[in-house]
Amino acid sequence: MGKITVIGIGPGSLEDMTPRARKAIEAAAVVAGYNTYIKLIEPLLADKQVIGTAMMQEIERCRMAVDEAAAGRDTVVVSSGDAGVYGMAGLVLELILQREESQRPAFGGIIAGVSAVNAAASVLGAPLMHDFAVISLSNLLTPWELIRKRIEMAAQGDFVTALYNPKSKKRVQNIEEVREIMLKHRDPQTPVGIVTAASRDKEAKVISTLADFTKEDINMFSMVIIGNSQTYVKEGWMITPRGYENKENGL
Repeated sequence: MGKITVIGIGPGSLEDMTPRARKAIEAAAVVAGYNTYIKLIEPLLADKQVIGTAMMQEIERCRMAVDEAAAGRDTVVVSSGDAGVYGMAGLVLELILQREESQRPAFGGIIAGVSAVNAAASVLGAPLMHDFAVISLSNLLTPWELIRKRIEMAAQGDFVTALYNPKSKKRVQNIEEVREIMLKHRDPQTPVGIVTAASRDKEAKVISTLADFTKEDINMFSMVIIGNSQTYVKEGWMITPRGYENKENGL
């Protein structure tokens, strides 16, 4: 039996990949991943077998990777950002554990990566300095009514709210519903940061408001971060206070 490892490659740039992740990729015989993410690590893939598939083929891709490891080849499955945040870590584990113990490849573990929400936050400034919620707006695997409920709860709880998969070519109305829900609980001037392609060649940043942010260019490579009631913008930086000043003043 070979070994299978799940790796978070970070948000895009090889400079944001951990040394541990890079070492594991370089040592592997087989690398499996979504085609877009495979392209991000092409310099590391010389002389390796590559299993690259399109979106919506996650189960097939991970099953092929597990099969390769079971056949004796050390294999890695890569996800952008962190593999445990909307990535392939859970699926690979499920597929391994479905097998009889004698038929399972060795599990090399999960190597954490810098998630997209962390990368986007660093571009905006310091919007995640207090409690925050991370919610995907994709309703391919989760019913939209459940997503709406989660948005409502995050809004009521005054969480900074980070949105993965905020808008696609077909799914354009969901983000408008999020805006409407948030406006019931927050000031229209609440800062909203939008980062597209964080740490990649075409990285772009916009800071808008809750009233107007859906007028900006938002796509599936964007991360939207909606501030809480205390978040503010100063000199182009989005900041959510942690409360240190109040603590120092004895408040």
